[in-house]
Amino acid sequence: MPIIALVTGANRGLGLAFTRQLIRRGDRVVATARDPDAVEAWADLDETGRLHRVALDLDDPKSIAGLQAAVAAVTDRLDLLINNAGVNSRSVPRGEPNVKLGALEPEGILAMTRINAVGPLLVTQALVDLLARGEAPRVLCISSWLGSVERKAKGGNYGYCISKAALNMATRALAFDLEPRGIIAVAANPGWVQTDMGGESADLTPEQSAAGLLNMAADLTEDDAGRFLQWNGEPHPW
Repeated sequence: MPIIALVTGANRGLGLAFTRQLIRRGDRVVATARDPDAVEAWADLDETGRLHRVALDLDDPKSIAGLQAAVAAVTDRLDLLINNAGVNSRSVPRGEPNVKLGALEPEGILAMTRINAVGPLLVTQALVDLLARGEAPRVLCISSWLGSVERKAKGGNYGYCISKAALNMATRALAFDLEPRGIIAVAANPGWVQTDMGGESADLTPEQSAAGLLNMAADLTEDDAGRFLQWNGEPHPW
């Protein structure tokens, strides 16, 4: 049975791979980007009639506040929410200094945390009623191994690591609140992916990572709620 999914940051990299694979298998996708009308990568997907463009800026509370109404205008339910959009230290103002001790300041760290952790939390909150009407609804929060406290074995990269660790905690808390409504939420490490963030030397293509994550999402059970999982479904250390 085809599902209805919402993918944040669906205009490039892993988000675009999610969107293409979902459309290819016959699902409908609400694809978000800051300026969705300008996303040329979706042109061929528009022809399927199963892509819905919606504007979303995770750094703008007004944009998130308007998300529920925008999505409800194109669907009365969601079966899968993929909180994929995020930034690293190169993507936000004054983010680069927040890699090394001695150059730290709050602006870049707080920007990454707003977008990578608080943004997905508020997006999920905005869409919870639509998810509750879905068929076996799931929330997939795309985290990173860099958000693992257990695996942090050296200093540096403060802003990004803090933001992804915060996302993990947000997802863990969400899972307990969503479970009574039949919604399973997990944090997921996509692996080292060949995107703008991961670089060309990464182990996985966006297509490989997205395929593994979609398979994992489909296989989730109630026992998985609140877990931190690898892109292939294996447990990831917190």
